[in-house]
Amino acid sequence: MTLPTPEEVRRVACVGAGVIGGGWVAHFLARGYDVTAWDPAPDAEAKLRRLVDAAWPALTQLGLAEGASRDRLTVTPTLELAVAEAQFVQESAPEKLDLKRDLLARLDAATPAGVVIASSTSGYPMTDMQTTAADPSRLVVGHPFNPPYLIPLVEVVGGEHTEEAAVSWASRFYEVAGKSVITMDREVPGFIANRLQEALWREALHMVANGEATVRDIDASITEGPGLRWAVMGPMLTFALAGGEGGMAHMLDHFGPSLKAPWTRLEAPELDRELYDAVVSGCDVAADGRTIAELVAERDRGVIDVLRATGRLGGKAEPR
Repeated sequence: MTLPTPEEVRRVACVGAGVIGGGWVAHFLARGYDVTAWDPAPDAEAKLRRLVDAAWPALTQLGLAEGASRDRLTVTPTLELAVAEAQFVQESAPEKLDLKRDLLARLDAATPAGVVIASSTSGYPMTDMQTTAADPSRLVVGHPFNPPYLIPLVEVVGGEHTEEAAVSWASRFYEVAGKSVITMDREVPGFIANRLQEALWREALHMVANGEATVRDIDASITEGPGLRWAVMGPMLTFALAGGEGGMAHMLDHFGPSLKAPWTRLEAPELDRELYDAVVSGCDVAADGRTIAELVAERDRGVIDVLRATGRLGGKAEPR
């Protein structure tokens, strides 16, 4: 089998058809791929097709690729049939390490040589999952966010025995398939976004447990506060704008000492010169030539758009 470039892929296999796997199926169908799917549950096909049907109106609103059709889905009776002609494989089994190891080894044995196999794991490093595969070099993590047909982010990273070419190929494929991709330089348990989510989640649980805030208070503190800004430019550039014209450097000079204040149960790292410089220079890179004034205007437009779209601007939301 001659391996295609990411742009040439036409057939994708999705193994595991629950909420995440089914979301992947819906996404790939909407992008115009032929999709084969397999899941061991006896009622998997009926549930999968209901999920795809439920997602299709949103996908239609987002814009379907030429040739996109729910009729291009084939649910197979075996894993081997699902991947027999696959040009890319997305595994989305439950988060059980032994199960992941066994399934990835089976996929490696059944999938045509060289075809990249990606796992939707939400936390396991690929190094821990690829231990029993005969060819671990093609196994990568392709971590999506729920629902995969709607949330664009995918975090891609290989394990110790993954070839760099497989990581690069997977990252490019996801981009071609309409995803926003972060290719990680190294493995970190939980990856990037889940670690940030988990930090917020744990602090929220502490606050509820200690009677410091209600669930409603916690959710409103994000949806009516920083969540609006994060939807536009994330926490780092958001904090850079808190420094005014001095940017992140001024923000760190002014607020850096508060890292030692008891604002969270997490222990803050030492704000030494190396970390200081890394954060400041990182914000310069992320700004990509935009001035503070331009970033402020971009943020303000974005927050207004989010408020308008969610009906919180004092008027009606835009027609959908």
